[in-house]
Amino acid sequence: MSVSDARLAQIAARFSELEARLASGTLEGKDFVAASRDFAELEPVARVAGEVAAMRGELASLAELDDPEMRELAEEEISRLKTELPEAEHRLAIAMLPRDAADSRSAMLEIRAGTGGDEAALFAADLLRMYERYAAEQGWRIEVVSANASDIGGFKEVVAQINGNGVFAKLKFESGVHRVQRVPVTESGGRIHTSAATVAVLPEPDEVDVSIEDKDLKIDVYRASGAGGQHVNTTDSAVRITHLPTGTVVTCQDGRSQHKNKEKAMQVLRARLFEAQREAAQGEEAAARKAMVGSGDRSERIRTYNFPQGRVTDHRINLTLHRLPEILEGPGLGELIDALIAEDQAKRLAALGE
Repeated sequence: MSVSDARLAQIAARFSELEARLASGTLEGKDFVAASRDFAELEPVARVAGEVAAMRGELASLAELDDPEMRELAEEEISRLKTELPEAEHRLAIAMLPRDAADSRSAMLEIRAGTGGDEAALFAADLLRMYERYAAEQGWRIEVVSANASDIGGFKEVVAQINGNGVFAKLKFESGVHRVQRVPVTESGGRIHTSAATVAVLPEPDEVDVSIEDKDLKIDVYRASGAGGQHVNTTDSAVRITHLPTGTVVTCQDGRSQHKNKEKAMQVLRARLFEAQREAAQGEEAAARKAMVGSGDRSERIRTYNFPQGRVTDHRINLTLHRLPEILEGPGLGELIDALIAEDQAKRLAALGE
């Protein structure tokens, strides 16, 4: 997919216009926010477009040299530019791919123990720690919103809010079934068991994105149970919210305050309803995405963590890394995520006929 010189000029003009508007000091409120968002989205495209335009201009100038001596000196530069220009044009094509409108958003991370009982709950805790460490490496802030702990230290279910720029873009392909193969701590015979946990990553909406009316909510308060300290089961601080039109149920019992638990439960509810709206609106786009690196559906097995062999395999892109400890510690996860993003970009470029 080659970008014309005219299109390069349009990108440069639009970027200069946004830069001037922001520098003018005349924008306020929503206008400033909108211009800042447009500038941030266009900046990486404009940067690469500028590189491509400069290379093309330099090549054209060198090709017009008539002086034989200068021409000979220019051949090496021409050779370099002819090698680097296609690479820059490819980077530009990737930068110009249509973006998911939710890519820049923060996200809600939901992890649930699947098949495997206590071992699945322990694996869910391992996954949470992996994402916590990866988030710290990215400079994001992660906070557990709701957790249902198991008796031996894992999680039957845990929901965390991850705040930062571009969280959803990085983590959206993590949704699905994560499978673990290892000897459980409860296994005396040393046999390898297979367990699973499901992960769902939902873009976090603004309040204006999802309209929720009080009449559509059924709110129950009750005494929390399970691990979490002495205060947990002494007051009616736990909150269960049912969204009556959709039947969506959200609970939160982590905090001491009923008010804060309700606030956190509403955050999760908004995220789930927003994702349902996105799926309904995307239609064919969602089907196309499934053909890329997977739908992100939590019923789809996406990855296996094999402890005896020290490997992690992502089944969607047939990538195996023999670096399981590093991946679970967070830093190694970035290589898997980057590979998924690159595969998605390559297939979308192919679909556009590059």
